[in-house]
Amino acid sequence: MGILNATPDSFSDGGLYDGLELAVKGAMRLWEQGADIIDIGGESTRPGAEEVSVAEEIMRTVPVIVALREGTKDKEVGPIISIDTRKPEVAQAAILAGADIWNDVTALTFDASSEKIAAELGCPVILMHMQGSPETMQHNPHYGNAVAEVKDYLAKRIDALDFAGVEQKNITLDPGIGFGKRQEDNLAILHNLSEFKSLGCPLLMGASRKSFIGRIDGSSADDRLGGSLAAALWSAQAGANIVRVHDVSETVQAIKVWEAMANG
Repeated sequence: MGILNATPDSFSDGGLYDGLELAVKGAMRLWEQGADIIDIGGESTRPGAEEVSVAEEIMRTVPVIVALREGTKDKEVGPIISIDTRKPEVAQAAILAGADIWNDVTALTFDASSEKIAAELGCPVILMHMQGSPETMQHNPHYGNAVAEVKDYLAKRIDALDFAGVEQKNITLDPGIGFGKRQEDNLAILHNLSEFKSLGCPLLMGASRKSFIGRIDGSSADDRLGGSLAAALWSAQAGANIVRVHDVSETVQAIKVWEAMANG
């Protein structure tokens, strides 16, 4: 999954794709580099980020989705597109415009209508764990046992969505590295990642360029390629089905080489 943030303020690539032409070119580049899924977001969820309006988020994302679909319509296989949003109105507009997946950092809890709308859309959804909100999540995160608590939360979300009419086959889980987590929590989740497979859903891991890497070696967000590749390979080996990354071509190469070695 290649990351396309059509925002001015995302933690690593904010402003790189600010504007329709830049965003579409960026999405096409990620796809050409080997991304199976393009994850398009119009609202930053970095620590301390402020909420943007539904209208602004739609304006940033839907034209990109439409242009990406138009630009790849003649291809035998085009990209899968996910909309990275916590707002059901944005998800509806994006799916109508041609997106395939709803990726929600709040696990469909931000709005009271999210579960119902997800059931009506019938699209795959990605449920992420986050303690707090992007505005507050890193103020004072706390856990007794991060792995057990995150796993329990995701299990309860699966049950809630089943009750709302969302089929489990449409659910992918994301433990939420860096979202309301301390350093020890992030590392514990990564170390025990395979435990989440017992929940019976595909697993997504998004560790690319995140601050836990910088806390290990002092690197800045733009200088964490090595750490991001290490996290992607670790996650793949532990059973992650999707890795969400900024550096697509490098990650594709790393995984291809790792798979070749693993297969002998």
